[in-house]
Amino acid sequence: MAFQQHETHFRALSDEELDAWRVIPPAVASDCMNRTQVMNAAIKPIRDGQILCGQARTVTTMVGDCGPICALISNARPGEIVMVDAGGVEDTAVWGGVMAEEAIHRRLGGAVIDGAIRDVADIRKAGFSMFCRSVVPRGPHHGFGGIIDGTISVAGVPVRSGDIVLGNDDGVVVVPLEQAATVLAAAQAHLLKEESWIRDIRSGVSIPKMFELPSAK
Repeated sequence: MAFQQHETHFRALSDEELDAWRVIPPAVASDCMNRTQVMNAAIKPIRDGQILCGQARTVTTMVGDCGPICALISNARPGEIVMVDAGGVEDTAVWGGVMAEEAIHRRLGGAVIDGAIRDVADIRKAGFSMFCRSVVPRGPHHGFGGIIDGTISVAGVPVRSGDIVLGNDDGVVVVPLEQAATVLAAAQAHLLKEESWIRDIRSGVSIPKMFELPSAK
């Protein structure tokens, strides 16, 4: 079965716009979306200190098929994040070291796999920003089918091509592109508020007093 590619016409963010997002932690972005848009805890980086910040390119693939993912890697633009709905299957890898090499060559911004990967040591050594559900040696097949640039679900979060993807050691959050300006402004204000909380704590203010929490009885 051949895979399909949908037309997509999302607005590409400028470098300056993305720079503003690079200082927003995923946790803060989620707080500013009423604690939503958070991928479940199974999605983790393959090494400490990894960062994701870029616009999504989506692909959904049949179980154990890496064909549509390879096609997306070959036409994604520098900085874009490959977002893969692989059905959450943990026993068959749909991404490996050769795919990571092409993604690095094309200067992609990273990948999030709701499924399994392999060759993890090579991918770590290469420095590619990879988040996934599991790692397993069993490799994929090609050609069962899938869709590029459709709306997908990755670890419980809807994702469309163009959405903003933020990832760090905590996990991954997705900001819908149409909400970007509102969420960014709220997140910047939230960071300033957190700075004031830290100053207060360091001056001796307790958290219960700061947040006017009820006293223990």
